[in-house]
Order: sequence, then structure tokens, then C-alpha cells
Amino acid sequence: MTILRTYARLWTDDLDHALPLLEELTGEQPHLRLDFHAVGLAAIGNFLVIAGSAEERAKYEHASATVVVDDLDALQETLVSAEATITTPVTDGPTGRFLYARHADGAGVEYVEWNRELVGRLIRA
Repeated sequence: MTILRTYARLWTDDLDHALPLLEELTGEQPHLRLDFHAVGLAAIGNFLVIAGSAEERAKYEHASATVVVDDLDALQETLVSAEATITTPVTDGPTGRFLYARHADGAGVEYVEWNRELVGRLIRA
């Protein structure tokens, strides 16, 4: 299992308002933008911006980072052997599959295995 990318999470009410500063700071345009349930998501540089009402964002605030891995099943085995708790089981999402885990030390992390198209476009390119 390999970590392909790690994102710090940023929270905002308005994605379009947050992105111009991040574009200036990173020198990049968002490489991923989508809606997931009632929140908007944009990945830019090493940031994952999560936008929506405070109530909707609160559903995802238990994770401090999003980590993209190449093998979610192998990662899950590693997490369980390290006494982490899987708080959201492997679930299909718009970019591939994901799970949420709380490490034994209390850290909450979202782990994602991107689909082939995203890996090819954003990692292997």
C-alpha cells in the first residue's frame, strides 16, 4: 500500500470565494472539483476545500486530513492491525472508494482509493 497524495482540509461557506486566494498561493487551478451530498469539494495544491453550511460541513469535520492510497483493502488491514477503528466502512464515492478511520492515538483520517481515471490523470501524468 502506497500513499499517493495527502490533503489538508480547509472549511468554508463558499467555495468560489475561497478558491482565488488558494489559486494565488499555490500557483495552480483546482485539479478536482465536485459536489458530494450537500457539500462542494475542490482539490488545489495540497488542500481539499470543503464548502457548505456549517451543519453540512460538521458531518465531515471528524477527519483532519484526506489521504489518497493505491490499495484501500491493504490499508484497512494495516489500520486494523494497528488498533485503529474504522468509523465509516469502505464506501463507493464519486472519485472511487473511501473509508474513515480513527487511529489508536485519536487522529481521524479519511482514506480514499481513487478510480483509475483519476490516478492516471492526477498521479501518473
